[in-house]
Amino acid sequence: MIVIKGAGDLASGVAVRLAHCRFSIVMTDLPHPTSIRRTVCFSEAILRGAFTVEDVTAEYAKTIDEIQAIHQRGHIAVLADSKADCIRSLHPDVVVDAILAKRNLGTAVSDAPVVIALGPGFTAGIDCHAVIETMRGHDLGRVILSGAAEPNTGIPGSISGFTTERVLRAPKDGVFTEICSIGDVIEKGKAVAEVDGEPVFAAISGVIRGLLPTGTPVYAGMKSGDIDPRPVIEHCYTVSDKARAIGGGVLEAILMLQRRNADV
Repeated sequence: MIVIKGAGDLASGVAVRLAHCRFSIVMTDLPHPTSIRRTVCFSEAILRGAFTVEDVTAEYAKTIDEIQAIHQRGHIAVLADSKADCIRSLHPDVVVDAILAKRNLGTAVSDAPVVIALGPGFTAGIDCHAVIETMRGHDLGRVILSGAAEPNTGIPGSISGFTTERVLRAPKDGVFTEICSIGDVIEKGKAVAEVDGEPVFAAISGVIRGLLPTGTPVYAGMKSGDIDPRPVIEHCYTVSDKARAIGGGVLEAILMLQRRNADV
């Protein structure tokens, strides 16, 4: 069994890749998820009861006791368990920290026989057994068995030459309201959402790939949406290239470390 901490878009991309390899998966997230790319996030199962990304379905497990039945149906189980307390009861073979908080929020190398963490904030050999590089570029998806991933720059990866311009941020504290929807093709300068009446404008043209749902409490500067300058609407509903690469790195690390443990 694999427990994945987090059920956002990168975590969900990892889960899709592992599900295709027939692993039994449990994911954890907040009771009220704040995923941006909601159309490809298994965190939506917490809100909807079940959610499908590509050809993989996840179901909300209200309790740990429901996990087995969900797995028997061939689905991923998703728990509203912000601290992943379920790890102590489930004793998984693998734990993957896919929260992407850029810092360690409580993962320990002792959590499972194989512990893998995504991105900066972890050191392989101390916090976990392996770190997966999440920065776009030549090393994306690389398995790191000693040391850490590239440090967080605070600048989103470049897509078609755009970085920070791609990200929509809340202009102030308040409650987020959608004006546009995920999948809409919009022009630069259009108001795509508002926070207590103050508009959130698009800095570039493209397709809205991610957007918080109406009613989400936000704070000033909080990431609230994502615009892809490549106006391919289908990309809004499939796992991204980045998530697939990271998922491949997680799969490689699991097989490598399980084999190493078996040889000890």
